[in-house]
Amino acid sequence: MRTLGFFYGPNPRPISMKKLIFIVILLLIILQTRTTAYAAEKAAGASAVLASIQAEKLPDNRAQNLKKILTSYNSPMADNADDFVRIADKYNLDWKLVAAIAGVESYFGQHVPYNSYNAWGWGVYGTQAIYFDSWRDGIFTVSEGLRKNYLNKGLNDPYAINKVYAASPTWGSHVSFFLNEIAKFQKDYETNTTLSYTNKFLAPVAGTSANLAFKLTSIDN
Repeated sequence: MRTLGFFYGPNPRPISMKKLIFIVILLLIILQTRTTAYAAEKAAGASAVLASIQAEKLPDNRAQNLKKILTSYNSPMADNADDFVRIADKYNLDWKLVAAIAGVESYFGQHVPYNSYNAWGWGVYGTQAIYFDSWRDGIFTVSEGLRKNYLNKGLNDPYAINKVYAASPTWGSHVSFFLNEIAKFQKDYETNTTLSYTNKFLAPVAGTSANLAFKLTSIDN
């Protein structure tokens, strides 16, 4: 029987090829089991968070109005307006922030890497991009990431976030533009004033730092 020149223990003995293969297979099975268990635990944790968030009744009409403005932009995320608001409340974020970033990075989810559900340029470097399982998964992940990696480190507004999030020096002003647009819609709704949003402020162009989108012609420097 063939043996390998590896020795172990107080009384060294050669390890046979069959034993070595068995050990490798056993280690692979253990690794796969631990990886699967970790993934299941992570998914269960995410489901528990989602269940707790959905169980809470929103106290106002922010989600309804966010859905209306996302619909006015033909956003595929319009039906996830409730998710934007709920997760923002959980992480103590401005409820408009994650949607506003999506407006800058992908025209509210209309221009994203194929099937990636990544409307935020999150983890996009060159041709590489993070893929989410759904819009909800993306909203939750980006919201958590903004809280832990940006706001908790003192980057509390779009201009401060800009320094780390995007290379473009105008990114912060573009995010602020959408924050203001959503805020205006909310304020006008609350005062029973009807406005028409026609997207006249935007014009598509090729290429951004997130492989996507467009240029804000009314405010671009």
